[in-house]
Amino acid sequence: MPMSNEELLAWLRITLTPGISSRMQRELLSGAPSAEAAVARPHQELRQILGDEGAAAIARQPDPTLVEATLRWLSQPGHSLVTLADGDYPRALLETGGPPCVLYANGRRELLGKPAIAIVGSRNATPQGLRDAEAFAYALSQAGLCVVSGLALGIDAAAHRGGLRGASSSIAVMGTGPDRIYPARNRELAHTLAETGCLLSEFPVGTPASAGNFPRRNRLISGLSRGVLVVEAALRSGSLITARLAAEQGRDVFAIPGSIHSALSKGCHELIRDGAKLVESAQDVLVELGLAQAERNTPQKMTGETAHPLLQGMGFAPTSVDQVAERTGLSAATVCAQLTQLEVEGRVEALAGGLFQRIA
Repeated sequence: MPMSNEELLAWLRITLTPGISSRMQRELLSGAPSAEAAVARPHQELRQILGDEGAAAIARQPDPTLVEATLRWLSQPGHSLVTLADGDYPRALLETGGPPCVLYANGRRELLGKPAIAIVGSRNATPQGLRDAEAFAYALSQAGLCVVSGLALGIDAAAHRGGLRGASSSIAVMGTGPDRIYPARNRELAHTLAETGCLLSEFPVGTPASAGNFPRRNRLISGLSRGVLVVEAALRSGSLITARLAAEQGRDVFAIPGSIHSALSKGCHELIRDGAKLVESAQDVLVELGLAQAERNTPQKMTGETAHPLLQGMGFAPTSVDQVAERTGLSAATVCAQLTQLEVEGRVEALAGGLFQRIA
């Protein structure tokens, strides 16, 4: 049944009134047949539930300008308010402590009911990390898992692109209000998500990006998902926060290992030491989640790329010309010439600081 205007205004009154915490919102709604009935309780009953300050706050009503802006946002095509009382409220979030009472959705709301996998990682990802994130996301989306991430630059954006290409699409959990896109460089990606995926926020309309919002966003990313895959992460990375929240919520944590010389591998290696599952393919993730059977590993034939002596000398970690020259015994001039040819062929990518990385 469509929500009545009175019920909608009651939900906004509960969730937009300053001084009413998420915990107080849930206590106010508990036992009430509707949000409208919850706010219509006698003042004395409200005092017993919310205390004197809470009852006084709910009586003051939210800022009418904010309510009007929210109603304007909700009136636009594809925009909706998902409440705890709705049958399509994400069941996975209900299993976590303190689910938000309302979510602002822009796009395909039905994706909230699909099984999901979170893919997160560094904003300053390597070219190989970006390829891995997009490839894993596409494969997992094709296998029936909606890809959830945080709309950040780097790994998040690559994961969204891969998920959108697959059959199960992608959900972006925002650290701002639903009307604000952050970072601005992902505006085009956000528009695509609104059209064929979903943008989701627990923050009211007009909420700007601030440091305190992103840990809250991270708990929703993990809470919506059956597991969290970390592709690349430094030791002090928000992705590790998401992974630890996932473990606390009883979700599986996966990590892709990398070079011992790369700072962006150290976070993943720490997770693996702490019990995260090491994965090398999307199949590994599906097997751990009980969505596929393990496949026998068979030796692969050596390809022309593997046989190239320069690529063998490079390995997969970012390396300099001098390092490659030392490993292969070739002159720096010869290494530079061969790297240029390999870059033209798309088998090597130049990085900042004069480094090169082999592309898997």
